[in-house]
Formats: sequence, structure tokens, C-alpha cells
Amino acid sequence: MQCITILGATGSIGVSTLDVLARHPERYSVYALSAHSRVEELAAQCALFRPARAVIGTAAAAAQLSALLRAKGVRTEVDYGAAALCAIASDAKVDTVMAAIVGAAGLEPTLAAARAGKKILLANKEALVMSGQLFMDAAADNGAQLLPIDSEHNAIFQCLPHLYGRAPDAAGVAKILLTASGGPFLTRAVDTLDAVTPDEACRHPNWVMGRKISVDSATMMNKGLEVIEAHWLFGAPLIEVVIHPQSVVHSMVSYVDGSVLAQLGNPDMRTPIAHALAFPQRISSGVAQLDLTQIGSLQFERPDLRRFPCLGLAFEALKAGGTAPALLNAANEVAVQAFLALKIGFRQIERVISHVMDEVANGDAFCIAAVMSQDALARSSAERFIASKGMT
Repeated sequence: MQCITILGATGSIGVSTLDVLARHPERYSVYALSAHSRVEELAAQCALFRPARAVIGTAAAAAQLSALLRAKGVRTEVDYGAAALCAIASDAKVDTVMAAIVGAAGLEPTLAAARAGKKILLANKEALVMSGQLFMDAAADNGAQLLPIDSEHNAIFQCLPHLYGRAPDAAGVAKILLTASGGPFLTRAVDTLDAVTPDEACRHPNWVMGRKISVDSATMMNKGLEVIEAHWLFGAPLIEVVIHPQSVVHSMVSYVDGSVLAQLGNPDMRTPIAHALAFPQRISSGVAQLDLTQIGSLQFERPDLRRFPCLGLAFEALKAGGTAPALLNAANEVAVQAFLALKIGFRQIERVISHVMDEVANGDAFCIAAVMSQDALARSSAERFIASKGMT
């Protein structure tokens, strides 16, 4: 019986994780659930799964959650804030942590799980984007097991040798091919993208996701962050992005002998979640079997960086190293939030990120405090730029 904490339980990954867990009550129990602000949704999850602990964002939300749980007769202990998130991620009673908090807010609790030597189902890519070497060192030093949940990284993991160990040369790995759907604007005229609305950007053709990650998919920043994550997870010598609109081939690994191994499946996050939960075994995920005869054909093409400049910015940040990926991530989070709030246009997201990368000096990512300091500087820079006349 695995005892599980889910960080970000009310988001799309958290909901999918609970769906898989509910199919296998004999294998898994839920120790703790967290959410940022969705009190009623978290209360409903606690009533169904009866975790020992629940964490929410603020004291006011915690009081509201406690009242709802008392009314339901649920005895879950309620807490709030960043320290409480770290506590439920590192608790001795916990075997496995689903790290599914979106954005930089997920870094510290995910790092706490790594330092506690947990099995980490990593859906929070920002933990590696912001603090790649620090995070990988913490996992290695404390015996934590990292299992990727992003469909692309989970696919790569499945296509690599079981004991790969971030040694591409020893395994004969030539390169990783990271697939991308291209999002909702793959074929839309580039000169019309200035007029894109948040609802249009969040209307992904294949996946059901939260609004922030949906916008990242539309700009392909999400794929850029995944390139950085793949670099740290797999240590591959070369990572290429390939547009694949059907989202059936989730990623591929190319070997020096000319072989290319691919992982295919219907676009449903329950597949990688079930794979990681049960690894090295397999369990039912609730996802329908893939029928290739119904799909008919699969297309692949190179990404156009004129259409998707955010992808190019991510490659630049990876090449620069240091805290550049943290700057990239922070600027993007601020810019996407501004776009969703109708403060800037869709194509101005890239302008904000580029400005921050130019204005804030790259630093050394020698400790988490240094990374978070750079994160704060990038956010301030982005907010000033958005407020300036330069964004009108």
C-alpha cells in the first residue's frame, strides 16, 4: 500500500491522479491533499478520500475549509501556507508525492520531497527549470526516485533503457525528439495573433489543461520549459522539438544505430500518471486503448520560431545556464498572468520575457536562495515593463 501526498490536488493533474487512485484502492491511500484557493473542490476531495491532512493557501481559506469539513463530518487536519506544503511533502508517513503545483510555487515543496527521499511523480517542471542541478543533486544525495509525469518526459522515460542513469553515451542515445502539438494556433496566420483572446489561447485542440499551461502551449513556452526539464532529467546530448498535431506519439528517442523508439497513446494524462504510480509494474488507467486505424495518419514538422519565439527564448536560456532558466520562467509567469487579465496582448508575452532576459543579469544558481532572489528580480522587471508605456 503506497501512501500518497498530492500537491495541487484540484488542478487537472491532481484530479486525474485521484481518478487513477480511486480505481486501485487496494494499492494506494491518500495521506494529504493541497490546493491554492479552490476551497469547495478540496473539501469535496477530502470528503471522498479522507486524507489525514489538507493544505490550502491562506488562513482565511483554511478556516473556510475547516468549517466545510466539519459540516461533512470529515476529520482531516487543515493547515495553510508554504511551510505546511513542505511538511506534507516530506512527512515520514508518505511514500509518494505527486508534485503538480503549477509554477514556481511548487519548487520548495517538491525540493522538500526530494530531500526527504520520496518517490516523486514530477509534474511540476518548474522545479527542474529553476534549480536543475540543485534539484538533481538533492534527489541523488537523499535517494529520492524521480518519475516524470509530463506526457513527453514520461514517454522518453519509457523509451530509454530501464537503468539509463543519465548516461546517453553508454546507452547509445543519439538524441531526444520531444513532440509538440503546436497548440491552437499552429495554422493561424501569424499577423492575426496580436488579436488572440485568452479564451482562444486556452482552447487546446487535444488536451484539457489549466489556463496558465494552456497559454504556455499556445506560445510553445511549455515546450521550451520541457526542453530544459528534459536536459536535467535525461542528460541527452541533443534535444529536438518536433511538431506533431495529433498528440499520439508523445515523444521519441533516437539511437546511434539508427533506431527510433516512440511511445504512443491517447492524449490523456492518466496514462503517464498510472505508469509512474505503479512503476515498474503496469496498472489500468481508465484510458481507452489506442486505435491507429481510426487515426489514419500522423504528421510531423519542424517548429517555426517566427510563430513560436518563446521556444527560441527557452533554448537560449538553457544554453546560457545559471539562473537564466529561472529568469525565463518568472518572466513568463508574470506575462501569462497579465495576458489572462487582459493587460497585455498575446504577442506581447514574448516581449516581456525578452526584456527581462536582457535587463536582469544572469547569475549563479549555487543555492535555492540565489535562485529565488533572481526569480524575484525577474518578476519585478516584468511587472515594471508591463506597467510602462512600452507595453501600450
